[in-house]
Amino acid sequence: MNENRTPRILLVDDEEAIQKLLTYPMEKEGYEIEQARDGEEALAKFHEHQFDLIVLDIMLPGMSGIDVCRLIRAESNIPIIMLTAKSDEFDKVLGLEIGADDYITKPFSIREFRSRVKAQLRRAQMSVEAPAAAKEMVELDSLTIDFLKRNVFVKDEKVDLTYKEFELLKTLVGHPGRVFSRDSLLHLVWGDSDFRDPRTVDVHIRHLREKIEPDAHDPEYIFTVRGAGYKFRDM
Repeated sequence: MNENRTPRILLVDDEEAIQKLLTYPMEKEGYEIEQARDGEEALAKFHEHQFDLIVLDIMLPGMSGIDVCRLIRAESNIPIIMLTAKSDEFDKVLGLEIGADDYITKPFSIREFRSRVKAQLRRAQMSVEAPAAAKEMVELDSLTIDFLKRNVFVKDEKVDLTYKEFELLKTLVGHPGRVFSRDSLLHLVWGDSDFRDPRTVDVHIRHLREKIEPDAHDPEYIFTVRGAGYKFRDM
């Protein structure tokens, strides 16, 4: 995202009240807002214009927000914040598994919403500037990471990582030997740490180790630095 350009946000929700509630504070923050009322309109506008962030309701008429997210994520890494009126953990997990960067459960405060939007825009900018973004492929012992195709192989066998697991791995690999605190990883990968449990990072690290390490209990790639955080081994 060009820092000199006004951030442009696509707001996808079929409720007029939500559109009005969220559009005003975002425009007041200086963002340019484009609205869509259903999935088909959202996809059409996504392909017609350049956006920096998408705010996407899960419950849409016709095509669901989950399907819209999946289709957009297949061709773009644009930050996506999902809105859900449900407290069902399944919806939240599914949204994050298919590539959403964040979710907010209705009802929510405008203060929290502003914080999430700013965090995702900031994370996207930092991701562009990170050294990992410039890499195409890393090969280390039995581990191969293709950043362009977002593929990971262990002993030539493809490993299926979730969107967040790959982003976490990319962040660590992009700075070998650097120690990241849990809060810094929450900022870089999830966008913020204000409303998140730091144990989220621990869970994702554990899953990553189970998928890429020869022995998850005696890691060779991702190390815990006691009292500080995590790091990827020096290359």
